Amino acid sequence: MASHFLLLALLVMAASLAMATDPTQLQDFCVADKTSNVFVNGFVCKNPNLVTANDFFFPGLNYPRNTANQLGLNVTAVSVLNLPGLNTLGISIARIDFAPYGLNPPHTHPRATEILVVLEGTLSVGFVTSNPDNKLIAKVLYKGDVFVFPQGLIHFQFNAGHESAVALSGLSSQNPGVITIANSVFGSKPSISDEILAKAFQLDKKTVDLLQAKFWMKNK
Repeated sequence: MASHFLLLALLVMAASLAMATDPTQLQDFCVADKTSNVFVNGFVCKNPNLVTANDFFFPGLNYPRNTANQLGLNVTAVSVLNLPGLNTLGISIARIDFAPYGLNPPHTHPRATEILVVLEGTLSVGFVTSNPDNKLIAKVLYKGDVFVFPQGLIHFQFNAGHESAVALSGLSSQNPGVITIANSVFGSKPSISDEILAKAFQLDKKTVDLLQAKFWMKNK
């Protein structure tokens, strides 16, 4: 009998832990208060009586961005960092402009799945599955096509055409984050030891030092 009670207690505890995170919001909205000194996972709520329409507004995502840089890329991210009304809503959006042969280099979003739709042009896109398979899932997308990049997996987008391209991405986090692989590995501050990188990538130290000396552009 005692063992039955113990089992029942464990099941109750497991059920209560499973429900510990609320599946939905507890109020209509929680506009991020950037002035608060309180540190929480996300942002403290702004006083609802002080909220205005501008807290839920971001203008001009229809305008082309400047892609005159080494990657031929411009990412306009709209997250809780510049649209405070997104706080606690679990979504964000980004406009991605590509010059001809522009590249959004291999990167990951540690906190979000990404769904991308091509508005103009043609893009070669793909992601790589985790170890041990490291399988490349890739496809050429045309105007109106949609592709999904699972959360945390390394992915890329490349404009292989002679014309500019534009895409719109939705992300399943108010602050998805981005880790650009080359930047993180060869552009970290302080630098990762060239001995470690040389062994990891099977390169000589001279090549590693050359890569570390490059200017690594951020793809937001």
